[in-house]
Amino acid sequence: MATLTDPSTGRPLPQDAIQRILHITSSQVHVYNIPPLASTKGYTAATWTEDPKRQIFTCRIRIIETAIPHPDGTSPDKVKVDLVLEDPSTGQLFAAVPYTSKAAVEPCIDSSRFFAVRVQDPSGRKAMVGIGFEERSEAFDFGVSLQEAQKALGLLEGVTPGSSSSAKQQSAKDEEKRDYSLKEGETITVNLSGTKFGRRQQKPSSPSTEQSSSAPLSSFALPPPPGPGGSSNSSSGSSFGLPPPPSAADVKSRRRLSAKDLGFDDGKFGEFA
Repeated sequence: MATLTDPSTGRPLPQDAIQRILHITSSQVHVYNIPPLASTKGYTAATWTEDPKRQIFTCRIRIIETAIPHPDGTSPDKVKVDLVLEDPSTGQLFAAVPYTSKAAVEPCIDSSRFFAVRVQDPSGRKAMVGIGFEERSEAFDFGVSLQEAQKALGLLEGVTPGSSSSAKQQSAKDEEKRDYSLKEGETITVNLSGTKFGRRQQKPSSPSTEQSSSAPLSSFALPPPPGPGGSSNSSSGSSFGLPPPPSAADVKSRRRLSAKDLGFDDGKFGEFA
C-alpha cells in the first residue's frame, strides 16, 4: 500500500489519513510570471499574455482534499485542501498552493479563464503566479471545485470545517455500529389491515349478504327448463337447453276452439257458421 504524502510539503501522512481528488484538469493549463498587483480592483490577465516571455510552464492541476483523523478519535478530523501544479507527462510537482483562504486563488477582472494563485514551496516561501485555462468550461469546473473546497474548510458562512468529509466518515461509522439483527425471541409483525392500496373499503354486510357472497359460483346457475310432462329434463345435455318447438298442427289445434267447447252445438254438419 502506497504511503500518502502531504501535497504542499511532500512529507508522509499518517496511515489513517484519507485523500480525495476534488478536481483534475483534462486540458493543459498555462502558468505565467505575473507583475506585482498595481490596482486594488484585482489582477488583469491582459498584462500577462501581451508578453510571451511571461509564460513559464504548462501544467495540469489537481485539487486534493486531505483529512487527518484526530488522535483521540472523537474530535473532528483535520481537513486541508491543496492545489497541485505538476508536469502533465511525468507528474513531477512544479508548485503547490495551500488553499487556506479564498485569497489563495483570485479570479482576474478581465477574463474568467485566468486566475492568480499563491504558491508556496516546502520551506514556506510564497509567490503569486498566474494560471490560464484554454477552455472556458474547464475554468468553470475549476471554480465549482473551489466552492466544494470552501465547504470542506468551513470558508462559507454557516458551514463548519470538515463537514464535507468528516460528516460522511462519521455517518459511515455510525451505520457500522448499528445492529439491525433480530435478537432471540424477537419477531416482526406486519399489519396490512389499514392499507388502502389495491382494494376498496368494504361496508359492513348483513349475515344474509355474507352467506350469499360466500356461496359457490355454481349455485347461481339457472335450473333446466321443464320437460313435456312438467318435470325437469335432467337428461338434457346442457342445463341451458331449450325444449323443441311445437309443430304446426299443435299450434293450430291450440288456437282452434270448437263450438262445443264454448257451449254451442255445431249441428249436423259439424261446423258452426
